[in-house]
Amino acid sequence: MVKKRKQLPDVNELVIGTVRRIYDHGAFVTLDEYNDLEAYIPLNEVSHTWFRNIREVLKVGRKNVLKVIRVNRRRMQVDVSLRRVAPSERRSKLYEWKRAQRAEKILELAAEKLGKTLDDAYREAGWKLEDFYGEIYAGFEETVLKGKEALLRAGVKEPWASILEEICKTSVKISKVKISAIFSVQCFQSDGVERIRSILTSWYDLPKKYEVETKAYVVGPPRYRVDIIALDYKTAEKVLKKIIEAMKAKAQELECSLVYERLR
Repeated sequence: MVKKRKQLPDVNELVIGTVRRIYDHGAFVTLDEYNDLEAYIPLNEVSHTWFRNIREVLKVGRKNVLKVIRVNRRRMQVDVSLRRVAPSERRSKLYEWKRAQRAEKILELAAEKLGKTLDDAYREAGWKLEDFYGEIYAGFEETVLKGKEALLRAGVKEPWASILEEICKTSVKISKVKISAIFSVQCFQSDGVERIRSILTSWYDLPKKYEVETKAYVVGPPRYRVDIIALDYKTAEKVLKKIIEAMKAKAQELECSLVYERLR
């Protein structure tokens, strides 16, 4: 079971929940990442579309991506919503979940080789990689790219570093993700072409900082497309946000209009 260090999730956090009991007023799920902590889905948080019976939407045993809407830390009670999860959030969370499962399997293999427990593996390696790289599996990908030094730099000590490097070389395949956005840029001044060029190139230094690939091309004036290719969605989304901020700031400075649309 994929682990989280904290005992309870935060409000607005996306979680994986397995449906356990369904009633007319709502349903109870267990949160897979929080030691099967029980959470409640109120009836009005099941779907944003009409349904005749709650069982048309929820099935016992099925896993769903849910959004935390209330947390009572004193009583250890959590309410979650299926209705408020956007399609893009669901895709991103499922991707994160699958990577966390792969990471845990690698930690299990390392623990077995060393005669240690999974909790030992998280403590000696997993949490250190998460702190340093933002995600355990990202640390393993970095190990494939840069060797054992990627583990040592994150604070993972021997013999964990050598064992994990060995496992990563055979178990981790570097895959990349792509997200895209369309930008509509219009400048009506006499030097509008130059202004548009300045806006479209205002973010060109960002890919070097975040180690991602980008492609920018004309769809058909005034529409321009930007593709971001990264090792994970979290990094790609972060870079896209920075690109949007840079282009909006430049467009405002040059008194031009800019509208963007995230492609799904």
